Amino acid sequence: MKNLIKNIDHAAALNIADQVSYQKGQIVSRTLAQNKAVSLTLFAFDKGEEISSHESSGDAMVVALDGAGLITIGGGAYPIKAGETIVMPAHVPHAVFAAEQFKMLLIVIFPQPDDK
Repeated sequence: MKNLIKNIDHAAALNIADQVSYQKGQIVSRTLAQNKAVSLTLFAFDKGEEISSHESSGDAMVVALDGAGLITIGGGAYPIKAGETIVMPAHVPHAVFAAEQFKMLLIVIFPQPDDK
């Protein structure tokens, strides 16, 4: 059977933040799972890098793993640091800015036909 979670060791304890590395002037991403229901992606942002404002059809949860970022949701700005989590609701513009080097796990849950 094909692994549903990829690009990461299975049946091994590991530090999730160590699974993606900083690169100067870049945003590095590592997709762990992607299908119609869910997306799991690790990100490492160099200081000052950002993902500009956009919307998603699913609810997106950021789990801050290292450093500090600034999450913009609608008209609000929310500082976030390692150990904190924030949810970006579906269909609301949001953005991510690395106030310093910043690692995060992004979990997006997409609506399914049977969701009401």
